[in-house]
Amino acid sequence: MPTGDQGKRARVLSGMRPTGRLHIGHYFGALQNWVRLQNDPAYACFYFIADWHALTSDYADTSAVAENTLQIMIDYLAAGLDPKKSVLFQQSVIPEHAELHLLLSMVTPLGWLERVPTYKEALENVKDKDLHNYGFLGYPVLQCADIVIYSSPDISGLLVPTGEDQVSHVETSREIVRRFNIFFGRALRKDAFSENKKSAMRIVLDVLSTKLVPPKGQPYSQDQKVEIQSYIRNNLHEVGLQNFAYPDELRQLIHVEDFLTEPDSMLTKTPRIPGLDGRKMSKSYGNTITLSESDADIRAKTRVMVTDPARKRRTDPGNPDVCPVYDWHKLFSTKETLDWAANGCRTAGIGCIECKAKMADHLIEWITPIRDRRVEFERHPKRVLEVIDEGSKRARKVAQGTMERVREAVFGWEKKRKEIDGAAGSAKA
Repeated sequence: MPTGDQGKRARVLSGMRPTGRLHIGHYFGALQNWVRLQNDPAYACFYFIADWHALTSDYADTSAVAENTLQIMIDYLAAGLDPKKSVLFQQSVIPEHAELHLLLSMVTPLGWLERVPTYKEALENVKDKDLHNYGFLGYPVLQCADIVIYSSPDISGLLVPTGEDQVSHVETSREIVRRFNIFFGRALRKDAFSENKKSAMRIVLDVLSTKLVPPKGQPYSQDQKVEIQSYIRNNLHEVGLQNFAYPDELRQLIHVEDFLTEPDSMLTKTPRIPGLDGRKMSKSYGNTITLSESDADIRAKTRVMVTDPARKRRTDPGNPDVCPVYDWHKLFSTKETLDWAANGCRTAGIGCIECKAKMADHLIEWITPIRDRRVEFERHPKRVLEVIDEGSKRARKVAQGTMERVREAVFGWEKKRKEIDGAAGSAKA
């Protein structure tokens, strides 16, 4: 749920890689929830096509990226995403994503990237592509930039819809942002080492105060200042400001400004959607039904779906709770059909072929309006490009505002220019 000041909206960020047309797993796993969120006035939704991310693994052949980007936007629109309610955009059109990725990469430890579970799994399991490149290793940093480039002081939070298996990705982004803010938004105040702040300093340093805080009337040595700065920075990184042992006293010593917002996971409960072969639905397994599938292909593909392995013969009773076809019935069929399928399976009153055919009827009934909208957008690709262009302009305006703040935090050029202008004015006087 959105958090923060009353009246502010939370900003929702999510996207998909353009690796091919979307399937029903994408719809129930993400798109359905995205549509619900765009219709909730508590949220400002930004949904994008992550075409740079496609290059992290498919850099050897980029010939399909442009067409896939167009097709995925068509899928977005056909599924119900509305450019009047959501900002729909293309990642690579917004160079600020890449600029923030570069700056975040400067503060991200290499070990953080090497420990990401999906990175290790991909290196072990993907054999047909060479993933030993920085783009793939740095994927989490670019992903972080994609999200937090839409930070803003006037939002109540930055939310990423995720399943439980993706929470770790958002947590990595939170760690990167926290580290960035500590380096560039947690500066010691000018009077932190003054006499009247020594009491607060002793509380913050706790047992180290005996060593690092000089007696009354004596100044801090340079070594003491360096060690204090290191101690505070390290503790802030480990626990954050809110969990610091003495946050009130710490605020007396440091200036706090969050240039980037730590994103939060918005846990989304999604239904079980096995593929045609019972494994996880995935384009790489070839076990999907796309949102553009024809009636004939739907019937042909579902006819060979795996079922309860216990039903070896037509007369064998089965268990619908372990049958992928019944999982699909739950998504598409009426209660009457659900009861018919469950009872018929358990009593062997119906065969698997009948059960699949009935499920296919309901699937076709469900997918037809999506497919019809899709066909209409396919007939007018220029309209789809206009949606991408207009959404990308809106997204870039927000991204540019973020980068202005971030550049100043990192380099301080506006501050330096004002100092030079002030000195020049004094010299003339």
